[in-house]
Amino acid sequence: MYFDHAATSWPKPPEVLAAMQACLERAGGNPGRSGHRAAVEAHRTLREARRKVAGLLGGVDPDRVVFTLNGTDALNLAIKGAVRPGDHVVYTAADHNSVHRPVHALMLRGVITSTCVDVDGDGVVDPDEVRCAITGRTRLVALPHASNVTGVIQPARDVIRAVHEHDALVLLDAAQTAGVLDLKVGEISADLVAFPGHKALRGPTGTGILYVGPRADLQPLREGGTGGESDSPLQPEALPTRMEAGTPNTVGIAGLSAALDVVRPETALAHERALLRRLVSRLEEVRGIRVLGPADVERRVGVLSLTIEGVDPQDAAAILDESFDLAVRAGLHCAPNLHRALGTYPSGTLRVSFGVSNTEAEVDALAEALKQIAAQT
Repeated sequence: MYFDHAATSWPKPPEVLAAMQACLERAGGNPGRSGHRAAVEAHRTLREARRKVAGLLGGVDPDRVVFTLNGTDALNLAIKGAVRPGDHVVYTAADHNSVHRPVHALMLRGVITSTCVDVDGDGVVDPDEVRCAITGRTRLVALPHASNVTGVIQPARDVIRAVHEHDALVLLDAAQTAGVLDLKVGEISADLVAFPGHKALRGPTGTGILYVGPRADLQPLREGGTGGESDSPLQPEALPTRMEAGTPNTVGIAGLSAALDVVRPETALAHERALLRRLVSRLEEVRGIRVLGPADVERRVGVLSLTIEGVDPQDAAAILDESFDLAVRAGLHCAPNLHRALGTYPSGTLRVSFGVSNTEAEVDALAEALKQIAAQT
C-alpha cells in the first residue's frame, strides 16, 4: 500500500506506459535535429505535450512552456536565470531545498543577498512579512504553492499581489499542487511556475516544466545544441529553445503528454481530501500521535505529517514497511527550515501522502497500524 505520492506518484496510468512504448517504437528520432519521419514524429510529440501543459496553465503561449529534467531543474533554471549580481532574493522557511540550496549557493559565491521569511505554527507564510522583506534590490521572491511536509496551501495570490507592488518577480513552486490545484497563470499571476511531471500529474520521473512569463527575462543555465541557429556561437534568444539545450527526454515527455490526457485535478483533490479527512478522524483519539498543520483539511492538499511520541520517524516508517507493507516517508523531507519552525528538527516527521489510486480500506489499514505502533510506546 503506497502512501508516498508527494515523492512520486505510483502506479502510473497504463496510458503513460503505452505512450512511452509507442514513442520508442515510432518516434525514436531526435526532435528538431533532422527532417526524416522519426525526427519529425518526435518533434510532434514535444509540440503536442507543450500545448497540453499550456492548457493546464490556463491557455498560455506554448512557447513559454520549457521542458526540464525535473522540478528541481526547473527551479534552478528559474532562480539562477533570473538573478543578476547584486540582486536580493526572498524565500521562505516553507521552501524545499530545491529553492533553499540554489539561493544559498549564489549567496556563498557573493552573487546575491537573501532573506528567509518565517512561517506560523501551521507552516503558513504571512504576505505582510513577505512585503516587509522586500528591498529596493529584490528581484525574485520564491514561494511554495503548498508544503511538501504538511500539505498546507499558501496564500499565493496575496503574496504575489504584495510582491508585484514592488515590481519583483514571483517564482511559484507547484511541485505539490500541479495536478490537484488550479494553476491558471492568468488568475494566479505568477511570473515563473516550476513543477515536476511525475507527482500528481502522474507522468514519468525525469520530467519537469518551467513556465516563463512575459515579465521574466531568464539567462540560460546551459548552452548547446538546439537544432536551430547552428551557425551562431550563442544560445538562441527565443523560448523555449533558449532554455532547452541538448536532446530532450522525448520518451518521458510522451508519457507526460498521455498523463495530461487523464489527469482530473478537481476529482483528484476531492479524493485526496476525503482520504485525509478519514485518516485524521481515526487518529484524533490516539494518544501519542500528533498531526502537524491545520486541522481543516480544506486548507491542505493530500499530504500529512505526524509524529508518534517516543518513536523515531525512521523507525516508525521501517515498521510500517516491514510489518504492515505500508510505504510512507520519514525524515526532514528536504525542508529543514520548516521542521525547525514546526519544532520537529532534527528527527523530522512521518509523512503520509495520498494519490488517486489510494482507497478507504488502505487508509483504515494505515490508521490501525499507526495505532498499534503508538500503543507499544
